Amino acid sequence: MTSVNAAFPASPPRAWAEIDLGALKKNLAVAREAFPGALMAVVKAGAYGHGLEEIARTLAGEDIVFFGVANVGEARRIRNAGVYTPIYLLGATWAEERAEIVANDWTPCISSIAEAEQFNRLAAAQGKRLKVHLAVDTGMGRGGFVADDLVNALRHLESLENLELEGIGSHLPSADEDEAFTKSQFARFRSIIDELGGPARFKWIHLSNSAGLLGYDQGVCNLTRPGLMLYGVSPLPGFQEKLSTVMTLKSRVTLLRTLPAGHGISYGRQFVTTQPTRVATVGIGYGDGYPRHVSGNGAAVWLRGRRFPILGRVTMDQLMVDVTGAVDVMEGDEVEIFGPNIPVAEIAEKAGTIVWEIFTCITPRVLRCYV
Repeated sequence: MTSVNAAFPASPPRAWAEIDLGALKKNLAVAREAFPGALMAVVKAGAYGHGLEEIARTLAGEDIVFFGVANVGEARRIRNAGVYTPIYLLGATWAEERAEIVANDWTPCISSIAEAEQFNRLAAAQGKRLKVHLAVDTGMGRGGFVADDLVNALRHLESLENLELEGIGSHLPSADEDEAFTKSQFARFRSIIDELGGPARFKWIHLSNSAGLLGYDQGVCNLTRPGLMLYGVSPLPGFQEKLSTVMTLKSRVTLLRTLPAGHGISYGRQFVTTQPTRVATVGIGYGDGYPRHVSGNGAAVWLRGRRFPILGRVTMDQLMVDVTGAVDVMEGDEVEIFGPNIPVAEIAEKAGTIVWEIFTCITPRVLRCYV
């Protein structure tokens, strides 16, 4: 409930996401069981839509080595939430934000000499020695030094007196799709580290995301970066049963009507009834982040302990469900949009997208409720 004013003190949400913090910790335990080394919890993009501040506060006491974020804005939000776990910036940074990174002792990954030299100048000006990680491109193509540049790059970086080269990392682009390439990438990463002087040269060595952590021997790595699996979804189907659902997206039945045969439902008349049909209108739509692209692809919701199919196109604020014959369904009933009974991976598949996008597209007007 959210306060409105004195005359109307509470307004029930039309759509909300229940975030199970106990399940989050259980999934962290699964990650630790798979890899007993150090963990960087990836909390970028609002902790994959689950709520950055609350997730960071929950994990702050769980012996996390770093929180992985995408940008300075996310790092700032974690600090403003009173969380002081070390922060690692997962990608390249803007020149204009690097002074703030140095001032707060956040750890950037370095992808170019120019970036390193500016960090060194800023650290010198602030009387600091900034910890940095060397980013290596072993196949992702998104950032980092390519292999041919590494020996000279490392030599140059180590000559910069106000930088401390604390770690080295790379990223897996296909750990959930291409096992052969991923294994070759692990081998290539190990050979690069050997070329640079061996594992003892770096405090932290990291390569794996969730799929890499669950599916592969980590070899020389002593730090992994779980993301999706913390939020209850395995990128490798064989591990899904080990994980617990963290986010359950819910709404309510706002209206019940029986429509006659030949009546169109939603925009474009994509669906037309062929018989009298009891239709439940549910107060959630693509304006809340539920994907419009599931329309006509057999998506369902969970209501009164069973599945009911969505009819016609998902609209901005509402969707319609066929509850014909379900006399127990009533206005005000809770509806599970996805969660333990309607897997979010199923919704992603029917929308022709990935779970990461479904989670991160849940909009701010969906109230997050933490349990």
